[in-house]
Amino acid sequence: MESEDPVPRVVVGVSGTLGSLAALHRAATEAEARDAELWAVLAWQAPGGTMGSRHPCGISGLAHYRAAAVERLRGVLDTAFRADRPGVTLAGLTVRATAGAALVDTARDPDDLIVVGSGSRSWLRRLVRPSVARYCLAHAACPVLTVPPLALQAEFEAAHRRNVWRMPLDPRELTR
Repeated sequence: MESEDPVPRVVVGVSGTLGSLAALHRAATEAEARDAELWAVLAWQAPGGTMGSRHPCGISGLAHYRAAAVERLRGVLDTAFRADRPGVTLAGLTVRATAGAALVDTARDPDDLIVVGSGSRSWLRRLVRPSVARYCLAHAACPVLTVPPLALQAEFEAAHRRNVWRMPLDPRELTR
């Protein structure tokens, strides 16, 4: 009896940010080119770690957090593929773990591919939140494709900073 070769997978981390949506679309393109399945992975953790998963009355809050993660994943996939579905098999997976560990654990086969966004990284974000892309590059048993931030994302972040600091808009910027 012959065993079938496993279908290669393109595993992509999603969170709903502009960078993760860009990575999701790039992953769909890669999956189509490789004739692979597309696995969208949303990693989640209970607020406060293991202690945060316990309700004061003894009722576990994990079911609530898990359901919220599933709804968020559905929303992200609906936003990304509202107009047209990808031409490949699409699977959504929510995992209770850090994002890097969830992606590396899901893509265990050397024929798989991990696609992850490489959002802008300020020194403060690097200090507070480790890079998912770097974790995947260091620990993955398969190739890792990092998708650079969109130009639109850089403009959005600049506008956000300008609004937070209440800086006036230069009208010359509107004529670009």
